[in-house]
Amino acid sequence: MNQLHEIKAKSLLLLSLGALGVVYGDIGTSPLYAVNQIFFGHGNTALTRMNILGAISLIFWTITLLISIKYIILVLQADHEGKGGVFALYGLLERLRFKGKGLFIFLLIVAAGLLFGDGIITPAISVLSSTEGLANINNGLIPFIVPITLAILTALFFIQKKGTATVGILFAPIIIVWFVSIAIMGGNSIMHNPQILIALNPYYGLLFLVSHSFISILLTLGAAMLAITGGEAMYADIGHFGALPIRVSWFGIVYPSLILNYLGQGAYVLGQHPVYNNSIFFSMVPHAGLYAIVIIATIATIIASQALISGAFSLASQAISLKLFPFLKVIHTHTIQEGQIYVPFINWALYVGCVLLVLFFRTSNNLASAYGLAVSGVMVVTSFSMIQIARHYWRWHPLVIYAIFVPFIIIDTLFLTANSLKFLEGGYIPLGVGFLLFFIMTTWKWAKTQTNAALNAHPSITVKDLIQLKKTSQGYIPKTAIIMSPEAIVNPTDQVPTLNHLLLERYGLLPSTIIFLTVKQLGIPYANKKRFEIKNLYTGLNGAITSVILKFGFRENPNAKSALQTLAYHRHLNISSNPNDWYMHIVLVRATAEKLYSLLDKTRYYLFKFLAGNTATAETYFGLGSVRNISAEIFHVALHSTHVRHKANHHLENHLHLAHFPFLRWREKPHKSNLSMYRK
Repeated sequence: MNQLHEIKAKSLLLLSLGALGVVYGDIGTSPLYAVNQIFFGHGNTALTRMNILGAISLIFWTITLLISIKYIILVLQADHEGKGGVFALYGLLERLRFKGKGLFIFLLIVAAGLLFGDGIITPAISVLSSTEGLANINNGLIPFIVPITLAILTALFFIQKKGTATVGILFAPIIIVWFVSIAIMGGNSIMHNPQILIALNPYYGLLFLVSHSFISILLTLGAAMLAITGGEAMYADIGHFGALPIRVSWFGIVYPSLILNYLGQGAYVLGQHPVYNNSIFFSMVPHAGLYAIVIIATIATIIASQALISGAFSLASQAISLKLFPFLKVIHTHTIQEGQIYVPFINWALYVGCVLLVLFFRTSNNLASAYGLAVSGVMVVTSFSMIQIARHYWRWHPLVIYAIFVPFIIIDTLFLTANSLKFLEGGYIPLGVGFLLFFIMTTWKWAKTQTNAALNAHPSITVKDLIQLKKTSQGYIPKTAIIMSPEAIVNPTDQVPTLNHLLLERYGLLPSTIIFLTVKQLGIPYANKKRFEIKNLYTGLNGAITSVILKFGFRENPNAKSALQTLAYHRHLNISSNPNDWYMHIVLVRATAEKLYSLLDKTRYYLFKFLAGNTATAETYFGLGSVRNISAEIFHVALHSTHVRHKANHHLENHLHLAHFPFLRWREKPHKSNLSMYRK
């Protein structure tokens, strides 16, 4: 028993250390720029004793309330099959029925888009803020800050295709050195001016709020928000490490180190020491140690950026799995760890965005004006969603729920209001990117709903009819035909894909073995033991008809070809394990316009055509595009404007008037009279 406890303790320690390098890179490097923004940013708060105590008190209580209590203690409990993040909340709430559900789903998709927008800024501001330490070493190095930043970002994004397994091993030790360093820096400063410790009293934070103008308060809160960017990463990464290791690493090293450093920065300016190049953090460091700190800070910000980039890849993969995003090329960079993926389109889109931001803003103080708006928006959505989680999953009493989460909503909303002032100063950038991604996701869902409905409405035969054709046929094609079907085919009365008609018309014969393949991407992260279902529909002298349902979680690589090979190798399927012996026949849908009345629908139509023409098809995404023998039939489906209908039990429209959100009309079934479909 003691040995078992020892093993568990070692495992917890290793996971906690591993979490340091992945989870806390963003929030861990915030001391580089958060306090600077309060006193030297757009707020330009005067360096008086009460202002310093008030600002540091606000930062301390912001971290304590929103991160330590809200996220670490409460939100981390809201896991979806062991995973977290915005899409985990989406999966949890999607299966429920409650008033206003459509609005929550809408907000969660907006939040997902905002996280993409935040992903462009984090690498830029993190790396730029660390290289600015060169100015404290020698003012002659200032012209080289932007080029060095761009060089680091270029190298960082270029190596993404190699995977992060190798460098990931180094993350934890380097981040530990970083946190120990900033803790020592802060502790040393506090020893020289211990009166800063009274800033732990919330009175000074409240006094600051009541003694300044409304605009000054909002500017200060907008800057204080920078101290908690990265809070969502803790929630999103519980699938990699688990909630307990994340909590252990937070309270064991991250939280104490951050608080010591922020208090130390307050102590430094409280002692009226000189601040060089508007950087309190680097001014605290003795000149002899500047080279080492700049190097450590640069590496730490690279790690923070790496974690954010990997998170963007994971977010895109989850959106694809939840059918909110077109099929993008996803490359798995590790043979064992499923979470390590590379999405080329997302990678280079982030890179271009980061480079443009660095060239446009040029300093971290300027760039901070664009930072925080997207994060604060996501935090508000998370707080509102947690009310439903506590109500429906945890079964808390309503009074307890509102007593706990309403204060968080008020605080989050106050921060969102404060960060809204940044809109014209750069906040429009992550917000614009976020809503662009939101529009793409809703457009994709709108068009795919109509095209799938059109395919399902096309006349077809039943499994029973197909079996009869099989029995009476005089011959067969000696091939295994794999025919993809969006709906599982398991009963004699089920309609089979139209492609069987096409095969029969074209060749006059049916293949010896027909496999109806349905790939399902579940709302859980990993399918595990629910991987596949096989049902034999017919077996005779002239072949067989089999239904295969493959299931993948939204964090997995949905490689259907590999799964079929495994099934064939283990004789779960009586087919060759060599894909070159298979025959793939697919349908390609081409969208056309019909009765698109509004500018919104016309815009969505052209956007969908662009996305469909420049992203992978289903068979390619599921790994079947490389099968040697493949043919396709092209169907034209006319998209049309949808009409708002209210149904009490409607999945998305329940208690939500969609006239206010026309882009949310996902579940509308197209009228058959408005469909024109023909085969080329």
